Amino acid sequence: MELSNSLIVDFYELTMASVYYKDQIANSDSTFSLFVRSLPPNRNYLVAAGLQDILVWLEEFRFSEQDLHALKQLGTFDDQFLHWLSELTFTGNVRAVREGTLVFAGEPILEIQAPLAQAQLIETFLLNQITLQTVLATKVSRLRHAAKDKILMDFALRRTQGIDAGMKLTKISKMMGLNGTSNVMAGINYNFDLSGTMAHSFVQSYKSEKDAFEAYVRAFGKDAILLVDTFDPLTGIDQAIKTAKYFAQNGTFIRGIRIDSGDLVALSNYARQQFDKAGLNSLSIYVSGGLDEFSIDNLVRVQKAPIDGFGVGYSMGVSQDAPVIDTVYKLVSLDGKPVGKTSPKKAVAPGEKQVWRSRDWSGDIITLSKENLSYKSHYPLLEEVMTKGTRNKLAYISLDDINSYFERQWETVPLDIKEFTKSFQYSITNSDSIEKLIKNNFPK
Repeated sequence: MELSNSLIVDFYELTMASVYYKDQIANSDSTFSLFVRSLPPNRNYLVAAGLQDILVWLEEFRFSEQDLHALKQLGTFDDQFLHWLSELTFTGNVRAVREGTLVFAGEPILEIQAPLAQAQLIETFLLNQITLQTVLATKVSRLRHAAKDKILMDFALRRTQGIDAGMKLTKISKMMGLNGTSNVMAGINYNFDLSGTMAHSFVQSYKSEKDAFEAYVRAFGKDAILLVDTFDPLTGIDQAIKTAKYFAQNGTFIRGIRIDSGDLVALSNYARQQFDKAGLNSLSIYVSGGLDEFSIDNLVRVQKAPIDGFGVGYSMGVSQDAPVIDTVYKLVSLDGKPVGKTSPKKAVAPGEKQVWRSRDWSGDIITLSKENLSYKSHYPLLEEVMTKGTRNKLAYISLDDINSYFERQWETVPLDIKEFTKSFQYSITNSDSIEKLIKNNFPK
């Protein structure tokens, strides 16, 4: 039985919706806010991502005959509710920050204004997409900061937690300005440069390292990058130089070498010295193997190793040091009245909201969405991207456009915020109207 993606919901979303339907409050006007309660350790910011996938899913949201048949077999839901589901589509509005926007704890990433049952049913998918893609986009941005102007490649597909996560990572890698990927399907789908060298098994498959290198250069010419650490890396570098010089005599200049193990500082210094001595100044040095933002920062900023590019795998693919964020989706308005939550350490301020970003990064202000305020030193982040279940022109944006937006923003972000070796507390304040609502709804 082939089920639709509309069934990507937690069971309790359906049970709650069935009660809303029974009690005739399913169509009550509601607003839910999706935000992150707190930043993970060693994170000063997050990069919002996942909105495009959410909007497409919402437009296509409807339960198929197969979905309804499967739900009927559970024996939990009556025929009237299932009939109601059969006619259900998403008819709400979505306000959201643009993908690629830096966000901070407590700030709405998106708000859903829709009939109560609809808004409840979509919770799980929204949290799933925003959580994963925001985690990955944040990790990629940290690697970008560490690598400075060096080439940075996505090598993570074989280590991501599933194929879908691997595809999402490559999409985000392009969105965040990486230079390419090893993921062929995603590279083709997203018009993203493909990159790869060879495996150690390729070198082992020939009688000698020399034979392997020469076979590869004959096949790929100027695009050849030779993996030099299958045996002794120093010998491998020397053999790569001999191979490069041999083919250069016939006008074929290979791209460079890749080092996947050993002392990357010492080996890259040796390789650069030997390249220059041999007159092969154009050869590039790429490294891979268990890299993360901390090791890349050490190589680039501290050791100043002569490395031209990095291939990053599992540390980026699973955001190894912070694989999850505390995303939540909470009701903040019902039938036009602000509602909130008072649980200890999990309180939620009532009311539909807007976030105003300071142009000089001195701090953000959270206001009610309908506050008639105009801050000359601030600009609003949340924009309406879906109206009555249909995407508007702001929602139709390419990965290249998202990248351009991210790059313009990234250039202005202070180093204290980008820093990943020390914490920085960005200023977030509530407007007087928000504080008044909190006081009135949650009296001490």
